[in-house]
Amino acid sequence: MQDVIVAIEAVIEEMVEFQKKKVLKVANQIDPRLTPEDIRNPQDIPAIYKDAMFNYEDGILTGYLSMQTAVRVKIREMQ
Repeated sequence: MQDVIVAIEAVIEEMVEFQKKKVLKVANQIDPRLTPEDIRNPQDIPAIYKDAMFNYEDGILTGYLSMQTAVRVKIREMQ
């Protein structure tokens, strides 16, 4: 069972990391100077805050992060 849990967590982490890179790529198409730290608070950067594609990709990332948290909580409950 532990192997399955590790595998699930690894897949979710891959998804999160891929999406973080995708969000940064979309943000950099708008402003190439933006860093991962900058896009953690998109409301401070009007150009990306108003961009539909950025918000879409950032929303997917938020969903993945929520899933990651929920899975981790469920794993702890099961142990």
